[in-house]
Amino acid sequence: MRVQGVSYRTVWMDRGVVNMIDQRALPFHFAIVSLPTYRDTAEAIRDMTVRGAGVIGVAAGYAMAQAVLEAPPASFDDAMATAESVLRATRPTAQNLFYAIERMRASLSGCRDAAQRRAQAVACAQAIADEDAAAGEAIGMCGQAILGASATVITHCNAGWLAFADWGTALAPIYQAHREGKRIHVYATETRPRSQGAKLTAWELAQEGVPCTIIPDTAAGSVIRRGLITCVIVGADRIAANGDVANKIGTYPLAVLAQTHRVPFYVAAPTTTIDLACATGDAIPIEERSEEEVLWVTGLTADGRLERVRIAAADARARNWAFDVTPASLITALITNRGIIAAEPRAIRDIMRAHPSGVTALIP
Repeated sequence: MRVQGVSYRTVWMDRGVVNMIDQRALPFHFAIVSLPTYRDTAEAIRDMTVRGAGVIGVAAGYAMAQAVLEAPPASFDDAMATAESVLRATRPTAQNLFYAIERMRASLSGCRDAAQRRAQAVACAQAIADEDAAAGEAIGMCGQAILGASATVITHCNAGWLAFADWGTALAPIYQAHREGKRIHVYATETRPRSQGAKLTAWELAQEGVPCTIIPDTAAGSVIRRGLITCVIVGADRIAANGDVANKIGTYPLAVLAQTHRVPFYVAAPTTTIDLACATGDAIPIEERSEEEVLWVTGLTADGRLERVRIAAADARARNWAFDVTPASLITALITNRGIIAAEPRAIRDIMRAHPSGVTALIP
């Protein structure tokens, strides 16, 4: 990713310390936080210092590596069981988190001693990060073909650089198309209640030089109905075996609007987001976050101070589901790092059996 022309990854580890871009501070301040222990990294996942399906998995992989580095040899198994439990409780919907934990556990199973475990843990965590970045780039290469010489795209929430180690998912085709000289314009829904579209997507598109217009979530239907949109591209936090998709709340009504007005609706995600053990979207756990996120907002005052203000009456209550589920029947196709496929069980099973290097785009 580019920040004022300098290349960054969203999260990285250096000598046991996890470093990440503090997404809570954006777009007003660009800051890096350093996290010396796995518990610090787990808390950063929980409090959304880092957020986005792919990078949650990357951060969890690094946190597992930190746990290995910290674990006393005499009580290694107990220490790792505790670390896993702490990490699994951070964000229950994002499949990439659980993928990273399981992969890290499997990679350690054949290690003979503490030194080998430490080396293997660091190598595996780095591999997860590198593969996440490569998957985003492959999604961009596959997906840019759907955009043609020019396109106007609506996206929801943030599924770009900040949501993955690099490149992202929903925004990866846009970045690839833009770098190839295609004329791309993005409408970014503000994405209440945390405003990831307004705060994060618009910011990173500006860093890349992609034209972007922020709209209220409730304006999406009007914009689509007026014929201004070429397609919708969103990300995913978990994809069920039947093609149902969990993503940021507000994705489902956007898919309904797209189908009503015959606009293609694409979901971009790496195969690590697919959960074959989850039969349908009804089985996906939906995180519910604090009502405070709905009742309060944080922004920049005229004199440059970050302020948190209440936007509802003192006795008002709220519900705050973080995700919703979009049925496979509303999805035009899934854009993955192994190709573009139909959101249906057979296509998903076939692509999960394919070699990870296969990135040929096969538009159904």
